[in-house]
Amino acid sequence: MLYGGVETTLELGWDVIGPLLLLLVLFLFSVPVWVSLGLTALVMLWSTGVLPLSLLGESLFSGVDHYALIAIPLYLLTGDALVRTGLSKKLLDFAEATMGSLRSGMGTSTVLGCGFFSSISGSDAAGCAAVGRMTYSRLVEKGYPPSYAAALVAAGSCTGILIPPSIAYIIIGMILGISAASLFVAAIVPGVLVLVSIMITNIILNRIHGYENSSSTFSFRNWLAALWSAKFALSIPLIILGGIYSGIFTPTEAAAVAVAVTLIIGFASGTLTMAQVPAMLWSSAKVNGIIVPIIAVALPLAQALALVQVPQGFAQFIRGITDDPNLTILLMLGVFIIAGCVMEATPNIVILAPIMFPLAQEIGMNDIQFCIFLITSLGVGFITPPLGLNLFVISSVTGDSILSVAGRSLPYVFSMLLVVLLIAFVPAISTWWM
Repeated sequence: MLYGGVETTLELGWDVIGPLLLLLVLFLFSVPVWVSLGLTALVMLWSTGVLPLSLLGESLFSGVDHYALIAIPLYLLTGDALVRTGLSKKLLDFAEATMGSLRSGMGTSTVLGCGFFSSISGSDAAGCAAVGRMTYSRLVEKGYPPSYAAALVAAGSCTGILIPPSIAYIIIGMILGISAASLFVAAIVPGVLVLVSIMITNIILNRIHGYENSSSTFSFRNWLAALWSAKFALSIPLIILGGIYSGIFTPTEAAAVAVAVTLIIGFASGTLTMAQVPAMLWSSAKVNGIIVPIIAVALPLAQALALVQVPQGFAQFIRGITDDPNLTILLMLGVFIIAGCVMEATPNIVILAPIMFPLAQEIGMNDIQFCIFLITSLGVGFITPPLGLNLFVISSVTGDSILSVAGRSLPYVFSMLLVVLLIAFVPAISTWWM
């Protein structure tokens, strides 16, 4: 567990409140997240004196000196390789061959494609942008209104952080000292439920409005052809998840195997050349260069917060509002959704997990259940109007008005919210395997 601390008797004063207000101001002015967190940590350590500033460098190094973090650039590289080799398109083609004959088949296959790609790439935003470029025009051609097609892609991409293998679970497991492999197992049912809820919502809306009405019939021959064409693409998630769940690989080792398999397939099929490798490495390095500094600077900030008892103070504040565990869960849900509206998963996890975890323990929430609850709640926030991150991403990709996309996304927000409430109040959904 990275974030722990020694109990103190310090009271929350302006030496603590001031740096937290600074953090809020920096976020409002769109200062890079890692800079905001780093400056806040520096000011809080200086103002409170709970840790000598000479230990800041050691804390920064400790924040990234973790075996599990090796998986992050590897999964990012795998996602990039899937696009460059054309394997992601083959997966979408297979999904369309499987579901395309249904009345809402194209929409269903798009959701499946979004979920798969986003989970491997490690970023909802990346999945939203990549899959949106490949599927948006297809959806419009099938009869979907442009803004609705954009909202569907945005909703489908939210499943990226929910379905294993997901970088989000690696990060929260590292922060709270919980096995990432255990979280991967626990996330299967919740992730599938969210995916199904989005599909069902699209089917219902299709029935009401008649957006898509495919005249094609299912062809077993075409399905086999699509399956054969996508055989190598399908082998990648099977190798990753099969290796993890069987105990052959750790999540980090699975990430390395995924990169190797994807590159071998690309080189063997001629869809990838050595000349493309530097660009792949550079693209993944840029994204990793955003994630890792956030994790690094989050550790000294979290240590300072723990030492001045901010998590305990927050828990006491919530208890002052209500002693009802159910209301407490709803308050936590509201915080998570709002946070998901304005920031990507990584900064939200490193900020919220250490603060909210003690509160969850106080109300008797299982540790793994809390992790699943936090991640799925953030997923809802990603498409919650008017600030949902995925809404802005897909709007920039498609050119559709952010307001029109936001309006179309509301049914998906409600359907995902229902699943999150089930996760929050029915522990067995995330602890079924224990």
